[in-house]
Amino acid sequence: MPSVERTRLALLIDSVWRMALWLGFRLARVWWHLRRPHHEGALVAIYVGRALLLVKSSYRTEWGLPGGSIHPGESPDLAAQRELEEEIGLPSHPLSPAGSVSGIWDGRRDRVHFFELHLDRLPELRLDNREIIAARLASPEELHSIALTAPVAMFLGKDLSR
Repeated sequence: MPSVERTRLALLIDSVWRMALWLGFRLARVWWHLRRPHHEGALVAIYVGRALLLVKSSYRTEWGLPGGSIHPGESPDLAAQRELEEEIGLPSHPLSPAGSVSGIWDGRRDRVHFFELHLDRLPELRLDNREIIAARLASPEELHSIALTAPVAMFLGKDLSR
């Protein structure tokens, strides 16, 4: 069992990481607005029954799907698998391609590849409490009232104009 001092230190380190990610994301967005770089990412829609797993990152107000950037030379499906392990501790599962969307988000010209994973039950998740700070299952009815990142809203066909 960890000592109280070790737990406090871990919480402090996690909060410093969250602050650095929050600040870094804001600075990156300014840079992206100036440079308009191309970016490619992969996100995974994990369904447990009809419910969709959403994750909350420490640097955004909206909820999203697990995933992230595709590294140079990496395929979208391998990036999706890697991000599932990094963000929520989910080991490799067969993913089904589910299309892609393109747009300008956060100042970047972005292409996002989507994958789907259907599970009978939600496995135990391991959130890092730095980048990913929360996860929840949302029913199809709940998704209409949840603030989602723009690519996820497009994937789900949600109208962002309201």
